[in-house]
Amino acid sequence: GLHDAAYERFVRRRFPPGTTYAEFAPLFTAHDFQPRQWAQLFQRAGARYVVLTTKHHEGFTNWGSPVSWNWNSVDTGPHRDLVGELGEALRESNLRYGLYHSLMEWFNPLYLADKQSEFKTQSFVLKKLMPELYDLVLKYKPDLIWSDGDWEAPDSYWNSTSFLAWLYNDSPVKDTVVVNDRWGRGCSCHHGGFYNCADKYRPGSLPHHKWEMCSSLDKLSWGYRSNMSLAEVMDEMSMIEELVQTVSLGGNYLLNVGPTKEGVIAPIFQERLLALGRWLDTNGEAIYESQPWRVQMENTTDTIWYTSKGPVVFAIFLLWPRDSFLHLSSPIPSPDTQVTLLGFAGTLQWQKQPGEGMLITLPYMLPSPLPPQSGWAVKLEGVK
Repeated sequence: GLHDAAYERFVRRRFPPGTTYAEFAPLFTAHDFQPRQWAQLFQRAGARYVVLTTKHHEGFTNWGSPVSWNWNSVDTGPHRDLVGELGEALRESNLRYGLYHSLMEWFNPLYLADKQSEFKTQSFVLKKLMPELYDLVLKYKPDLIWSDGDWEAPDSYWNSTSFLAWLYNDSPVKDTVVVNDRWGRGCSCHHGGFYNCADKYRPGSLPHHKWEMCSSLDKLSWGYRSNMSLAEVMDEMSMIEELVQTVSLGGNYLLNVGPTKEGVIAPIFQERLLALGRWLDTNGEAIYESQPWRVQMENTTDTIWYTSKGPVVFAIFLLWPRDSFLHLSSPIPSPDTQVTLLGFAGTLQWQKQPGEGMLITLPYMLPSPLPPQSGWAVKLEGVK
């Protein structure tokens, strides 16, 4: 659509002259897609909810949409209802199911005609978009709708408010569903359920509204790339860092992996997700169902972050201190204060610091040429 020279070179180099986009559909086989394996992987990764792309900006639907004739995963390509199959597997594993859905379709002639009229006509919305959104909700009863592709037109063009009114008042998921904030130009970060604000958004301070940080394991893409290199994949430390910073600031963490056309999640992505799951097995108490504390980050460093649960405070430190003494200046200890390290038996010694804060003696770590790789959490009871 942009006639970008690099894209055009890429197409010329890889495909015979005159290849059309529609010819990709039969190549998308999903031969090796095993939804139960996906569900098991996501569960072991510590995920509590999973969001699948039901339709991206190019309009191909991953379910048999009645208004996307012959341009959906049931009529062509995999000949499978991918949205339904994954939903079933996730629900067996007690994971919440979210559906990503793009409002716009780059090359749909109905959308292009509406755009031409400066969105004074709504043929695309009435004949394609709305029937699909209603179909998704009625058929799959999602726990979450992750809307996207809204920015070219106002919410009045998309009919967002009437759809959301139905969703929250009359739909079969009215009491449980949540949505994001991408429902029309200028809507993001101002209206909606939880806010995304922007891809890979990081607020500088505690937002006043529930939000979600949406990130991708492949630093350069949200899809699968055959030419991805190891250096372009987030490492374990970066994932943990992003998760901890997000949760300390009251956000949810949505981490993207792009599967292959065969329906496989690349082993390097699996490895990263399982590493995150192992970290959460030990430190999940400081993450799940936690709330932001009165201080989100140690004022002297961005390597110590706080979360809380009722009276209990967790300090998550991303770097192991050289001398194995952890200095926290924000918590105010009392004589009854107890300190434990998640994943480590027994309590830790601590002392009140002159001025403010506390000094915690961490367990001895065996010497190693490399610093230990990921974050740890101390649980503080009886602090203010």
